[in-house]
Amino acid sequence: MTDRKKRRKPGETREKLMESALTLVGKGRHYASLGIREVTRQAGVVPTSFYRNFRNMDDLGLELVDQLGLVLRRMMREARINVVQADERLIEESVDIFIRHVEANRDFFFFMAQGLAGESRAVQDGIRSEMRYFATELANDLRRMGVMSHLGDADLELTCDLVVRTVAFSFTDLLGVSPDDDAQIQQIRDRTTRFLQLIFIGAEHWESGRKAKEGV
Repeated sequence: MTDRKKRRKPGETREKLMESALTLVGKGRHYASLGIREVTRQAGVVPTSFYRNFRNMDDLGLELVDQLGLVLRRMMREARINVVQADERLIEESVDIFIRHVEANRDFFFFMAQGLAGESRAVQDGIRSEMRYFATELANDLRRMGVMSHLGDADLELTCDLVVRTVAFSFTDLLGVSPDDDAQIQQIRDRTTRFLQLIFIGAEHWESGRKAKEGV
């Protein structure tokens, strides 16, 4: 079969462009500094192919945000399957699942870390939207398991938002160490677990409806 007759499958070029952008990010390039020619060169396609799939780099970035959302949902699905009841192992098991998914999808989480502080407002807003969704789903799961039942909806969502922000900060630490550095990874695992334990201990003693102006 000649090259002329070889046709890319529908969506194949689009996927290659997204994978190439992630590969470059994983190699240390900042997404905000990537250019269309650099991404198409990495993908092995001509620059005009980019514009048949995306309007600009922000458009590609938003597609990556959607893919990141799928990664986060897979992580949450695994947690729901494996963490079926609220006991003393809930936090430890959840942190283990989180670390496995970060290690398996390092490029996506590099992109997430960059996007949260990046120059693209559209990408930043998209990632924050995914984080809010994650926090809402976590609150629903805790309600289902009967955890923090004394908290009102607003305070439970605030607690879950703090959990998600803490985990997001911890994965930046995780990305900063080698995947083979078991000692450092264990330290991050232990520290993240302690962070979350402190959050939930505080939430257990929080009286819903308490106001900041009361001095607590």
